[in-house]
Amino acid sequence: MARPVARLVPEAAGLVIAPAGTGYDVLAGSRIRVVPGDHPVPGRRSFAAGRRLLAALAERPRDDVVLFLLSGGASALLAVPADGVTAADKTALGRFLLRAGAAIDTMNVVRKHVSAVKGGGFLRHAAPRRVLTLALSDVPGDDLATIGSGPTVADPSTYGGALAALRRLAPDGRGIPPRVLRRLADGAAGRGPVETLKPGDPLLRRASAVVAGANRVALAAAAREARRRGYVVATPALRLRGEASDAGRAIAAGLPRRPSAPTCILGGGETYVTVREAAGEGGRCQELALAAAAGLAGTGWSVLAAGTDGIDGETDAAGAFVDGGTLRGRRAAAARALVRHDSHAFFAGTGRTFRPGPTGTNVMDVLIALHPGAERPPCGP
Repeated sequence: MARPVARLVPEAAGLVIAPAGTGYDVLAGSRIRVVPGDHPVPGRRSFAAGRRLLAALAERPRDDVVLFLLSGGASALLAVPADGVTAADKTALGRFLLRAGAAIDTMNVVRKHVSAVKGGGFLRHAAPRRVLTLALSDVPGDDLATIGSGPTVADPSTYGGALAALRRLAPDGRGIPPRVLRRLADGAAGRGPVETLKPGDPLLRRASAVVAGANRVALAAAAREARRRGYVVATPALRLRGEASDAGRAIAAGLPRRPSAPTCILGGGETYVTVREAAGEGGRCQELALAAAAGLAGTGWSVLAAGTDGIDGETDAAGAFVDGGTLRGRRAAAARALVRHDSHAFFAGTGRTFRPGPTGTNVMDVLIALHPGAERPPCGP
């Protein structure tokens, strides 16, 4: 998103926060600087980037116009702890939310209430400047208050809701930093912390936001390419949601058996992984693909599940390819990997991991299922 801004408005100055390793020379020669952040869990680089962004904003004239280019991943990449919460607390909270299998909207309700920039917080720092937001959505429903935890829009959620969400995930509080629980409890009881920016706040009069791209756009492009290659594209697209392993099994079971023509079935959305035992290494897309593999034997279907940001969990893969032969001789190993959430290790060395590298964008996950048609023999036993 920053590239066309640099091309069309060469006098624009700014800062881009991107995952470490995402081509920092792409804006060379412009007045836009690129700095690294951490994803999917905020870390040292994210906190440094957040401080740098606010410092750069403070130096700008108060009549500047701020163009805020927002994409999925901003909840981790742009991190500024709220008062009473430390950087270490936010990192620990991020890991807890990922391992607890929290849905993205639940995660972001909590994140907003321990941040100085989320839930409209950036708008407070930017005032009285006019703020224009262009967002790429990585959340179901394309809710601007959820994308990147809504730094520049109103937030209808509350401290009480955030506290209740955490208590549902961990009734005994285990794994949640005490300072996080204390801040949420104080806010819910009206004992100090200011609420996130609410609808009707006067600051919103100088702000506007629009979703410029989303998962549906990616699926439409994939459908056009599949048709160009001679596939019949089934509609509507599948919705990826719920527990990743459950979604993988359900998708495999629901694929039509032996379609007569070359067929493409697409899916989009976001699943989650609930870690109940000691975990290995993986991500929701690799886990979904591995769970689907058992149902593909003898069907002729090949499936790719991948994150559009090029990153699945904390691995170097975006996802994995599976077909009817994936589990040949390895069913027991696959079952163990699913129990331990160790899908990345299962796929290691098989040539079935999908590694496009960081894409610089994020519009949730995609699934592509292909079948050559009845005239072609199925893959696998």
